[in-house]
Amino acid sequence: MSQFSSAAGAAPSAAPKIHAQKISGPKLIAACTIGNALEFFDFVVYSFFAATIGKLFFPAADPTAQLLLSFATYGVGFFLRPLGGVVLGAYADRRGRKRATVLTLMMMAFGTLLIGLAPTYAQIGVFGPMLVIIGRLIQGFSAGGEVGASTTLLSESAPKDQRGFYGSWQLASQGLAVLAAAGIAFAITGLLSKEDVESWGWRIPFISGILIVPVGLWLRSALEETHANEAGTAQVSSLREVFRGHWRRLLLGVMLIIGGTAANAIIVLYMATYAVRQLGMPPTSGLMAGLTAGFVTLVVAPLSGALSDRIGRRPVAGVSYLLIALLIYPAFLLINASPTLHTLLSVVAVLAALNAAGGAPSILTLTEIFPTEVRATGMSLVYAVGVAIFGGFGQFIVTWLIQALATPIAPAYYVMACCISSLIALSLLPEMARKHLT
Repeated sequence: MSQFSSAAGAAPSAAPKIHAQKISGPKLIAACTIGNALEFFDFVVYSFFAATIGKLFFPAADPTAQLLLSFATYGVGFFLRPLGGVVLGAYADRRGRKRATVLTLMMMAFGTLLIGLAPTYAQIGVFGPMLVIIGRLIQGFSAGGEVGASTTLLSESAPKDQRGFYGSWQLASQGLAVLAAAGIAFAITGLLSKEDVESWGWRIPFISGILIVPVGLWLRSALEETHANEAGTAQVSSLREVFRGHWRRLLLGVMLIIGGTAANAIIVLYMATYAVRQLGMPPTSGLMAGLTAGFVTLVVAPLSGALSDRIGRRPVAGVSYLLIALLIYPAFLLINASPTLHTLLSVVAVLAALNAAGGAPSILTLTEIFPTEVRATGMSLVYAVGVAIFGGFGQFIVTWLIQALATPIAPAYYVMACCISSLIALSLLPEMARKHLT
């Protein structure tokens, strides 16, 4: 019998009773996605202000080395994602999805505030960058468990024939976060002088981002648990179970997630930096690229999720990643040959649409391939490992590749390789869209 035959099967016979949630529809979606939106908002803000943060916290004679140090600190937070996925995912499987999402939201807010208030290197020396690194580590640890727990909660709460649509809002919320982050960054750089931005302006989005936390806690207070291992499996180690019985799903899940992760890191996040540093375009052009990517993701992800409910996850994600792999190289050739705002925004819009179309069903697939008792642990671990390696260090890797290969087209090679990995995984994973999720 296939190892995947019970992926969406029933929980153990002594599984706890599943309560009906108090909220549904838009409120349910908002409650489950708000933490993911905050996480992405923080990461996007850091990406947009990477050059400023590098200058203030990592003094170096070489501007490229300074940017690399800033991106390396950005990536450091992803080191703890797998650990956060293991610890918080297991907590979500044993104690409940809702409890885990409340905990991750609070931790994420604390890490964000720490970065926003950190004194610079000039003010307190090496302790300044240390505080930024600690803030990133806290963010990474909490984010490792947030996506798994909240996506699992959302997919288990959604109507079974609309799981793709409901789950797609995890990715759509990232698009909304990009819009908010890029919009705030655009306003800050447009309204403030360069000196004011470096002095205090860059801190505004980090500090303002945590204002959404009370709203998130209020929304999540109305949710009921969909699963908590309080009976029958309370003594079962979900981590041991997921490695012992579902290692193939873990491997294929990581292979699946890295295509969208790499594409997201380059198309949605890195393109703003690329436009400024490699194409010589003004900072406002980079921010416009971010706004375009965010808007397209917000619109396309729910459409893709709904389509995957009708025709399946695999065809929607497969076609999307295949098209990204085929188009990413000519896209980089085009924007380098014609580095205009119109060309940049057109390329970003097309690639961001494909990225959202592939990413929405892929995220939900990660919850569907694991059984109930280890679903949050499995999904958290797969997502955290894939994003930590291929997303968190994606911008660092391509910045290094551009120098090492002496070509501005290097980011395309990186995205192509990762998309091929996702296509291989999709060919080996079963179609889960029409199976009942328990």
